[in-house]
Amino acid sequence: MRYKTRHVTRYRYEATVSQCHSEVRLAPRHLAWQRVLESSIQTEPEAASFQDHADYFGNDVTSFTILESHDVFTTTATSLVQVDERPAVTDGGMAWETVRQDLAGHARPDLLKAFEFSLSSPFVPCDPALADYARISFTTGRPIADASMDLMRRIHGDFRYEPKTTSVDTPLIEAFRSRRGVCQDFAHVMVGALRSLGLAARYVSGYLRSGALVGAEASHAWVAVFVPGAGWLELDPTNNVRPGIGHVTLAWGRDYGDVTPVKGIALGGGQQIVEVEVRVEPA
Repeated sequence: MRYKTRHVTRYRYEATVSQCHSEVRLAPRHLAWQRVLESSIQTEPEAASFQDHADYFGNDVTSFTILESHDVFTTTATSLVQVDERPAVTDGGMAWETVRQDLAGHARPDLLKAFEFSLSSPFVPCDPALADYARISFTTGRPIADASMDLMRRIHGDFRYEPKTTSVDTPLIEAFRSRRGVCQDFAHVMVGALRSLGLAARYVSGYLRSGALVGAEASHAWVAVFVPGAGWLELDPTNNVRPGIGHVTLAWGRDYGDVTPVKGIALGGGQQIVEVEVRVEPA
């Protein structure tokens, strides 16, 4: 499926901003199942400079500086992307305890690379309560893929999708106990539950085809769990689905902090209102 994506982020300030510097992760990743045909970023006011680089996790990052005074600042990212079905990721019946043991030893390059995703991170600390919740799915000897999909189903059923009940700063364990939040919270809970058992899980940011699933018309988030010898199994607990051609991948990292779509600093401005518009339409 070929999509046109458009992501608009608008900051409205109560006072004038003299200048600002921003860093965005709004360009889709180039992957075996995802080809980026076009990608551009525009700002209003116009940026004085742009710089592109890849971060530690291989995500495309654009940095820019606005030197013109303003009280409204808009970033518009557009892309044309071809999304195909993901390659099959099967565990061959490998028990999750075996995966945990292999990760702890990290004797091969793929295991060593995945190992860092089994550790606590700033937004996703490991916690005994998360481990206890995960163990209901991760029974003795259960294959890792089957157990992970069961955990996804349980989170989808146990948690309520309720915008504005949490924020970026809401602690993970608070969202876990309240059993409500948005896709970011669903993904953080699942990543934290997997890591609390010693498994490797990463946080994935992206988009959904407009009108298709819960979380469309905004940035979306899901999870990928490492399966030795097969790769990363992607799971979307907000919608209880395995991501397919309706999911466009932007970036991945340990948690939301590694893949924040737009962040930066501004001189002046005072209080601000942030507006976000996302559309993903078939091209």
